[in-house]
Amino acid sequence: MLAILAHPDDETFGLGGTLALYAKRGVAVHLICATRGEAGTVSPEFLERYSSIADLRVAELNCAAEQLRLEKVHFLDYRDSGMVGTEDNEHPNALAQAPPEEVVATLVGYIRRLRPQVVITFDPVGGYGHPDHIAVHKATVKAYEAAADPELFPDAGSPFQSQKLYFSTFSFRFIKPTLALLRLFGRDPRRWGRNEDMDLTEIFQTRFPVNAKVNYRKVADQKRRALACHASQLDMGPSSRGLLGALFWLNRAGTVETFMRADPQVSDGRVERDLFQGIRLQAVA
Repeated sequence: MLAILAHPDDETFGLGGTLALYAKRGVAVHLICATRGEAGTVSPEFLERYSSIADLRVAELNCAAEQLRLEKVHFLDYRDSGMVGTEDNEHPNALAQAPPEEVVATLVGYIRRLRPQVVITFDPVGGYGHPDHIAVHKATVKAYEAAADPELFPDAGSPFQSQKLYFSTFSFRFIKPTLALLRLFGRDPRRWGRNEDMDLTEIFQTRFPVNAKVNYRKVADQKRRALACHASQLDMGPSSRGLLGALFWLNRAGTVETFMRADPQVSDGRVERDLFQGIRLQAVA
């Protein structure tokens, strides 16, 4: 299994339970992280033992990866692009400035080398519209298809066809209670997150089909420990600590992560409970 994401913490907040569950089942779960999360700010106390935000975020990701039992984390070495209109977005090393074909070629190399049966990435809007999430989504979709074509990127290794492509989607089970909690604590859902760059109202309006639901109850404690690893991203100041506690309590009430199956496309409306359902094991023999 290969998850292709953008920043440290994406692997845990969105699909950490699923990654941990398959790792527990003996699946080699690899993560590609396109950037090191340099953009944005963190509270000064988190940087006391680190020379940069990037070093801190990588340490947090390594901690989470250990809790989730990931096989390996691979970095693409692009810089966090931040949000549109910021200086980070215009940085020459930002993922947003990278030639799309270059990113696709790199991902093709990883797919051909790691030979994952299942590939997972963001949905088409990148969850909440982050430029890096959208860029990773687009590059992953193209790389998933190109990796099987011997005419494309011949220097990237022998062709390989992964069998399934999934997009991680938001679960809408807790939309109303989450928005209610935000309002109760006086927070604007249109300016959520430490950098106030997430519009939760927009997130909750954009829906994709749910073709798979993974119950990660057996590894829920692992996901919670992985979440705790990303302490700098969970800290939003003293005024939010009560809210975060309430949101964590709400998160613990559910242990299901949802996905849209992009390939092969779903025609019968059935909802899978296992992302490896129908996988042909001989494909990687």
